[in-house]
Amino acid sequence: MKFKPRNLRAIAEIVVGDVEYFPYRSSSYITEFFEECDLDYAHDGSTRWRWAADRLAELLDQPTPIAHVLPDRFVNLLRVLMYRADAQDGDPDRSLALSALNKPLGREGYEAFYGEDNLLYIRHIGTKTISNVANPHRPLTPKEIERRELLTDYLGKCSEDELIEEILLPLFRQLGYHRITAVGHKDKSLEYGKDVWMRFVLPTQHVLYFGIQVKKGKLDASGVSRGANTNVAEIYNQVLMMLGHEIFDPETSKKALVDHAFIVAGGEITKQAKNWLGEKLDASKRSQILFMDKDDILNLYTVNNLPLPSGAIPEKNADVDFDDDIPF
Repeated sequence: MKFKPRNLRAIAEIVVGDVEYFPYRSSSYITEFFEECDLDYAHDGSTRWRWAADRLAELLDQPTPIAHVLPDRFVNLLRVLMYRADAQDGDPDRSLALSALNKPLGREGYEAFYGEDNLLYIRHIGTKTISNVANPHRPLTPKEIERRELLTDYLGKCSEDELIEEILLPLFRQLGYHRITAVGHKDKSLEYGKDVWMRFVLPTQHVLYFGIQVKKGKLDASGVSRGANTNVAEIYNQVLMMLGHEIFDPETSKKALVDHAFIVAGGEITKQAKNWLGEKLDASKRSQILFMDKDDILNLYTVNNLPLPSGAIPEKNADVDFDDDIPF
């Protein structure tokens, strides 16, 4: 994807702070800004806006999964650029800064807007397609790879309850699920095969309910469970219970059946395990089952830039805040 030179220059001048309502950035602060965006660029002392425009062009020259969306790293840069906490004098809500950014974006067929979470989003004007900065299949930056490795080590040593409380609950909240309720040990007799239940509100305001069955280790189809591995047959009855029992939603004061069941594993879910479960369930129930394994958890957690659990940070770096720039 390419932007016209004048639009690239306009956005570059915003980045370096040559436009009103944006902080002026000298050479070292330009480098610091790109580091904040998880980009390994260092300003070389050349003309500030021209250097920034060349970097923006490189970010735009990246593949996108679908048409009419901007590359993830370019969107992330604009999101960091427009943090509401960085508002300048005379523009407390950043509406004037947003208007300045939307001039070059609009000439390219895009518009920026703030969501309910106060973060910036980019929408294609013609198709209304929103560019998604949290694509778990995009290439990871070096810093993201480092965070992913730390989280991988944590998954290998955490308990099932820690997996739920420290990883899954924050992740699903970040992904937009509501009323996320973890079933504690005191309620195990009443959980009906669910470790967690939650709801998701569609843009049409229809509500879908999800149950989650969590296993810490690998989920396979071997004859018996060994060590941290869990045999898929052990969760078969739990899945049936999950889909067959109602949950009570205190927000609506009504009972509802679970629409979909997540089977989440802190390790691998083998193809054999998925096939075995699919053969046991009838066609209607098969369509209700969703799988999430270790790689899915790692990628989603990393690209959504969630704070690492305290147990995932090495002791020598325990005083380092990996996510002090996240405006939550």
